[in-house]
Amino acid sequence: MAILPFPQRREAAAAQTLPLFPLNAVLFPGGTLSLRVFEQRYMTLVKDCFKQESAFGICLIAEGAEVGAPAKPHPVGTQARIVAWDMTQPGILNIAVRGEGRFRVLASEADRTGLLQARIEPIAAEPALPVPESLAALVPLLQAMAEDAGAERLPPPHRFDDAAWVGYRFCELLPIPAIARQKLLELEDPVSRLEIVFKFLAQRNLVK
Repeated sequence: MAILPFPQRREAAAAQTLPLFPLNAVLFPGGTLSLRVFEQRYMTLVKDCFKQESAFGICLIAEGAEVGAPAKPHPVGTQARIVAWDMTQPGILNIAVRGEGRFRVLASEADRTGLLQARIEPIAAEPALPVPESLAALVPLLQAMAEDAGAERLPPPHRFDDAAWVGYRFCELLPIPAIARQKLLELEDPVSRLEIVFKFLAQRNLVK
């Protein structure tokens, strides 16, 4: 069954409550992630998002597991908007989400179903800065990686002139531990993030 598109609509930035979906993965603004949903609490979450055309939050798990008792999330996550869905067998829903803005968890508590409900503080979008000349070698490398990944993994528009966008995409594609992705997500400066990425790649002789 083909994945069906779902219309998008942004929430107001002033929203202060958000249901959370803790995962062993990190979602970045502008990035995509595929999820397999089968627990009732998350099926209800997805249903509510469809009904209200709303977003939910994805956070890396700090303690616990994806299934079972509510996990403890890392304090910084990314809002996720459902952009496609598919059900190939009863009781299992496949969804694709697109990352929107980052947020900071101020407090969270599990409801009666075990779903984490969080009070959050939106984190301002990073400024649109060009990729510094000293880090320009990152751009052609990412262009080649994007071509290999394909439009489904890295959907357009591609903003190779935007330091934040370039940094986020490297963070998604590089073979690094989830906790390293989390630390990069939490950085406030897109150029600092790019410098870390450049150093990682230079140590492996992939950029000069």
